[in-house]
Amino acid sequence: MADNEDPLVYEDEEATEQVATEGSGDAPSKEEVKGISIHSSRFQDIEFKPEILRAIVDCGFEHLSEVQRECLPQAVLGMDVLCRAKSKLAIQIYNAYECLSKHMTTIIKVGVFVGGVNIRKDEEALKTNCPHIVVGTPGRLTTLLRTKRLNLCTLKHFVLDECDKMLQDTYMLRDVQEIFSNTPREKQVMIFSATLNKEIRPVCQKFMQDPTEVDVDDIESKLTLRGVQQHYVKLKDDEKNGKLFELLGVLEFNQVVIFVRSIARCMALCESLGEQNLPAIAIHFSMTEAERLSRYQQFNDSKERILVATHWVGRGMAIERVNIVFNYDMPENSDRYLDRVAYAGRFGTQGLGITIVTDEKDVKVLNDVQERFDVSITPLSHEIDLSSHTKICQ
Repeated sequence: MADNEDPLVYEDEEATEQVATEGSGDAPSKEEVKGISIHSSRFQDIEFKPEILRAIVDCGFEHLSEVQRECLPQAVLGMDVLCRAKSKLAIQIYNAYECLSKHMTTIIKVGVFVGGVNIRKDEEALKTNCPHIVVGTPGRLTTLLRTKRLNLCTLKHFVLDECDKMLQDTYMLRDVQEIFSNTPREKQVMIFSATLNKEIRPVCQKFMQDPTEVDVDDIESKLTLRGVQQHYVKLKDDEKNGKLFELLGVLEFNQVVIFVRSIARCMALCESLGEQNLPAIAIHFSMTEAERLSRYQQFNDSKERILVATHWVGRGMAIERVNIVFNYDMPENSDRYLDRVAYAGRFGTQGLGITIVTDEKDVKVLNDVQERFDVSITPLSHEIDLSSHTKICQ
């Protein structure tokens, strides 16, 4: 999209004006609240409804993360927000809505619409059980709009995640623009991205009105890794299985994620774990999107305790009960290390990350992680402090 192009093209001006009128009243305008700063460290300091606060506690959230501390007060005030932070999966966002709305007196219906799923099921869901909240991927939402199955004329909040991927891809950008043009002019827009370079930032701003800009990625990375006890063990490749089986036999865990570098190793390790009476579920790139999401959901529902995965699941996965992560194979860089190990310490809990090092290349990545994120990764002791990762085990 050229700098002079405007994505704000609306098809139904009459419907848009009606929604804007109905939504008006005595609420303060964005101009009136722009610049208000609210600093808090607890969810209780933000004006959430009591039923939302209760659900937050039930979900295991204890303290505001840096991105939550910066974004939530502005979001509650109705401000547009442009934030650089780590990304999420659509299915994960759906699960979060389900969790946080469970105590509300009014049932909040959430629908998730992604590729790889039979579109007839989506059409039937929109027809018979129309959701209050729609979570989806651009391609599938665009298709549902074109067939008139999805109507966004009363939408109030537009949230775009992983915009670094979406808005730099020509086809995805067109889909996002089409979806956006089918929403009312007056709405809150919040955009999140893992990266915001000089090319993508002005594109984001075209979708927004004087947004509050937040950049907390570096701080968030350090805070996330500091919540995890991290160790390494140096082994030959053919020694990995024996050590892994030994550790799984002595460690206390709710759920474990084991990351490997290839599909072949993922399948082989999953089979070997089963032979040791340690049944595991595998997720890797050769699966269809529907199959990956189905297995992800099984693990999220605690039907399996051990997940073996390639890095596909490393970006965006968040399972509350994971308290141990193994790097069976060292990731190729510090970013991927963060994506993996951080999942052992979600929601303010403590976790354990164990990385197997086999060569000098692995050592270099390990040193890069310690320097970049200001953490200490120590040799694995024969006597592991179980208190370092069992806070979540209840």
